[in-house]
Amino acid sequence: MLVALLAFARLYYVSHQAPPAPAPGKAPGAKQPVRITPPDLGPAACRGLDAVLGDLLQGDGGTGGDAGTAWSDARRQLGDCPTPPAAACARGPALALRAPLTAKDDLPRELLATLCERCAPADNPCAQAVTRALREAARRGNPPLQEASWSLEHAGAALGSACQELARQAVGPAAMTGQDVEPQVLALTEALAPTCVKTGQLPAPLLNAAAVQQAHRAPLLATLNTAGAVETKPIEPDQTAGPGDAFRAFDRDELSGVKLPMADAGTDSALRLTYAPSLKSVASFQVRATGPGSLRAHVRAPDGVGHAEPGGKGFFVDPTVCRFHGTGRWEICKPGVPLLDVEAVSVLPERPGVELKELEIIGAR
Repeated sequence: MLVALLAFARLYYVSHQAPPAPAPGKAPGAKQPVRITPPDLGPAACRGLDAVLGDLLQGDGGTGGDAGTAWSDARRQLGDCPTPPAAACARGPALALRAPLTAKDDLPRELLATLCERCAPADNPCAQAVTRALREAARRGNPPLQEASWSLEHAGAALGSACQELARQAVGPAAMTGQDVEPQVLALTEALAPTCVKTGQLPAPLLNAAAVQQAHRAPLLATLNTAGAVETKPIEPDQTAGPGDAFRAFDRDELSGVKLPMADAGTDSALRLTYAPSLKSVASFQVRATGPGSLRAHVRAPDGVGHAEPGGKGFFVDPTVCRFHGTGRWEICKPGVPLLDVEAVSVLPERPGVELKELEIIGAR
């Protein structure tokens, strides 16, 4: 009973306390304003960086000896800002115009380099410059190759995304049969690919497929992959799709063969040879046929590059790796570089009545 009386007394005391007196100048019962804490904008150097860059770009950076001091001060302030805000990163294109590679004053260019190397991937002006160059080349424009290469080299954290754009917009199309790749795109690809290869941002199978498809149109691509040679031998397919007697093209009997029908609409070949797992390397092809045709390789590609596999199973490119005349004698096709990660090879006749007598694919599993 005593405990209950004490609890009731405490409740009565709390509920009958007078409300606190209002602050001076406030009416009784007025609501107190909600205090909002402003977001943390990072170091002071970052908060004022956009304004500093804007002043430099709108004026002349100072007069006389003050010009170099102004650019040096801005560069030091940027050095104290680990991740520049998006507004400051957006000054990149204007900085690039103010700081051509051939300019005698290299302070603006050094500031641009630091800006690119520190800006986040989504805001990175150098990565954006690479994307613009690729689009301009696709429109038959002539973007400055040296400027695009410099931008890629200084893309910092955005280097990976810039190389992905190179693969999607240039290297992938260059590795596909039937794609009309502009000479400007190939020239830009040769200028940019070495940086992506050196940093491991461009898959070797995709690069080699492009080198084989383009051959003399982009000869530099064939020199970029320095993977060592592997031991090769003739490899029979694990599975074939096409004529029921396709095995006759792999029975080591040069007198037997298989008639190749013309590919139906919606198919990519008259005869398809599949390898599971995929071949690590394919060095050459030996063909004996009566009638002309071609061979295409099916090379695995990164997501979003090349053709989409049915059923969402990935992407691939399909360079033409051999064109045979079909004289009835052996013909050897040796690509300029080995093909890597080859999942299948398609045989396509160029006219009805072509007979494939024998086909050997020399590679390594």
